[in-house]
Amino acid sequence: MPVILPVEGVHPQFGEDCFIAPNATIVGDVVTGNQCSIWFNAVVRGDVNSIRLGNKVNVQDGAVIHATYKKTKAIIGNNVSIGHNAIVHGCTLHDNVLIGMGSIVMDNAIVHSNTIIAAGAVVLEGTICEAGSIYAGVPAKKVKDISKDLISGEINRIADNYIKYSGWFKDASAQAS
Repeated sequence: MPVILPVEGVHPQFGEDCFIAPNATIVGDVVTGNQCSIWFNAVVRGDVNSIRLGNKVNVQDGAVIHATYKKTKAIIGNNVSIGHNAIVHGCTLHDNVLIGMGSIVMDNAIVHSNTIIAAGAVVLEGTICEAGSIYAGVPAKKVKDISKDLISGEINRIADNYIKYSGWFKDASAQAS
């Protein structure tokens, strides 16, 4: 069973048709939209400030979403994929964003819509990532504008695939019952 706990009387809230992996941890002031998925060993820790996830957000295996006590919140838009082992900390991710595997997005950073943060990139505190761009490196810098093909071929494809993948596990747990 996933660890889903209140913090100071505030319970996580989930939208419709969400998948929570059996070993995910979600605590405190966390609100998800519809069709979200929080995968194996992911941690969404709304203990020190609020975390908001839009619709069709997938938080992949080992990823961590957190914030800074009474200073920063984590606000995540719609159609966002947070890759395996990524850290999203006290920042804002707008709609249609892909956060690559192992990347880090720090406090008060803003990642505008239709943007990809490459695997392993580190988006420093307070960085503003332009809409329609790819950021890579340590520290992350804009490397190019994103094409419409990458928006549909990567950002949308991955978000849609994770809805499909979560269905496999929902079906399996229904069969096991």
